[in-house]
Amino acid sequence: MAMIEAKPFPFHFDFDHVALVCIDMQKDFVLPGGFAASLGNHIENIAPCIPVIAKLQEGFRKCGLPVIHTKECHKPDLSDLPVAKRNRGNPKIKIGDHGPMGRILIDGEDGSDFIHELAPVYGELVISKPGKDTFYRTEFLDYLTTRKISNLIITGVTTEVCVQTTMRCANDRGFDCILVEDGTDSYFPEYKEITLRMLTSQGGIVGWTCKSEPILEALAAGV
Repeated sequence: MAMIEAKPFPFHFDFDHVALVCIDMQKDFVLPGGFAASLGNHIENIAPCIPVIAKLQEGFRKCGLPVIHTKECHKPDLSDLPVAKRNRGNPKIKIGDHGPMGRILIDGEDGSDFIHELAPVYGELVISKPGKDTFYRTEFLDYLTTRKISNLIITGVTTEVCVQTTMRCANDRGFDCILVEDGTDSYFPEYKEITLRMLTSQGGIVGWTCKSEPILEALAAGV
């Protein structure tokens, strides 16, 4: 059992029941010329979390612990894409349209793939999710319960959208979750900060947050 300093109080996890979750580190969300950049987002605000997540992936792999990757994407025929989602925000380029890296958020297109720094290695679970919640219409819950995983260490983008949504839904399903503060980012730094405060408010109503350093130290001690 490992114990790390966290907010609002120390977080305990068992190496036999923990997994690292890396949410939506996709080219279209992270790279210049991608979908997010085409919408005017400041993608440079996403960059700081990339090397942090890479270090966490390395640490988990050295310990032989699960690393799970998610990507938000849809079927080429758009059969899993609600009209309300496609039209949300009245975008000039919609999901399924041709963008700088292929069709926007379509599974199998270059833009929906992972950035090379955080690409999955052989045997790691990749979840293609049609929404913000990693549990929605995916194999995520079955994977976790089959392997008796109860503690999730969460990273990825964006903090206030898919990351927060997944963490809240995991909490509702009985999982203890900790969000890595320097392992998540938003196009809007102020949204990240308020989300971190919301998740740990009221005695950790959703879960915990901490910096990556104590997690990396715990992993190194557990090798």
